[in-house]
Order: sequence, then structure tokens, then C-alpha cells
Amino acid sequence: MPVSELIRRYDQLILDLDGCVWIGDEPTAGAVEAIAALREARKGVAFVTNNPRLPSEDYVAKLWGLGVKASLGDVVTVGAAMQHLLAETRSGRTAFVIGTAALVDHVAAAGLKPLNGTDRASQAEVVVVGGTDRLSYDDLREATLAVRGGADFLATSRDPTYPMPDGMWPGGGALLAAVEVASERQAAIVGKPEPQLLLTALERLGGGDTLVIGDRLDADVAAAGRAGLDA
Repeated sequence: MPVSELIRRYDQLILDLDGCVWIGDEPTAGAVEAIAALREARKGVAFVTNNPRLPSEDYVAKLWGLGVKASLGDVVTVGAAMQHLLAETRSGRTAFVIGTAALVDHVAAAGLKPLNGTDRASQAEVVVVGGTDRLSYDDLREATLAVRGGADFLATSRDPTYPMPDGMWPGGGALLAAVEVASERQAAIVGKPEPQLLLTALERLGGGDTLVIGDRLDADVAAAGRAGLDA
């Protein structure tokens, strides 16, 4: 697959995963071949995702499973970004997490004590909201009580949906909206459209003209604009 004239202008590319490299467990049409062509043309390639459901290692394994070679250093996840931020600013505090086990692990690795499953959950000092397939009313209640009680309120993204083979599924932003409405507060966002994921990927890639490729104007393109990158 030849590299287009547009791509030749750039030294490196940052690619979104969900909806760009894959949908569900299948690669998007031509994605594997396009990434191989980029590397053959000696273009730097990094991957970013607003999806906190899996640990970084699982995203790397998924890329390999699709035929795309990648290392941990090539993949920047919003879960890892959340861990970095919490470790720098809120280590030692208690937390309540709406999210998968991977996101809970990131919060714990940042030095916070998750109170999920305890009778003190509603007293958490930090509430973190991310995407999950297992959401209960109790989760919404505990998060709402904690946020209304003054907890710091953070979320991985506002993405309302994410693409799957049978259509668009509710994303972390849909879950976040319920907590924001009930608590009458807005969360601070760590993932796209905030620029940090792209800036971290850029730091790993090194200097050079960079193009961001994604599937959401309100997340990928907006984040690129805030990071000062083309998209």
C-alpha cells in the first residue's frame, strides 16, 4: 500500500484505536496494511485511546493479535494518564471508582485507596468515572453522595458512545452524565478532548511534524487542536 502525498509531509502519526484501528475485535478496513505502510516509510506511529476498560498490556496484545506490531511505549491509554495525574496530585487519598477492574487498578497504583465495596464508599475523597459494562444504581448513588459531599470529581472522557460491530454502544460519557446530573457538578476530564494523551504520545515519538488521525471531531480533532497538532 503506497503512502499518500499528504502523509509524506509528516514525520509521525498518532492514531486513535476505537473506530480508527479497530471496531470491536476486528480491524477497520485497510488499517493493518496502512500501519505497515507507514512503518515501511519510516514514519513514527503511536496509538492513543479514551477507552479505560483494559490495561495497557491488553491493548498491545490486541494490536499484535490483529497483526500490528507494538510495544507498551507505543500505546498511551487514558487509564495510565489518570494514574499519572492522581499520583502527582492526590496520592494517599481515598477513592470511589466507576469503571472496570483495570481503572480501579490504575487508581490504586497511583497511591489512592479505593473504597469500592465498603460501607465508606460514599465518603471517598476522590470520585473517578470511566467506561464499564457493569454499572449499578448503587454505583451511581455512592458516586453522587461522595461528589455532593465535596469529593474531587474526575472522569476519563465525555465520549457518549463508542463503535462496535452492531452500532454505537454507550460510552463513559453516558455514565458520567448520570453522575453529573445527580450531583449538580461537572467532572474534570483527563482524556480527549484535553490534550494530555496526545502530548504524552508526542513526547514518546520525539520531535517532528505530527498528524493525528481519529474518528471523533469532538474528541480526537478537538484534542489535536488544543495540542497544536494537525488532524
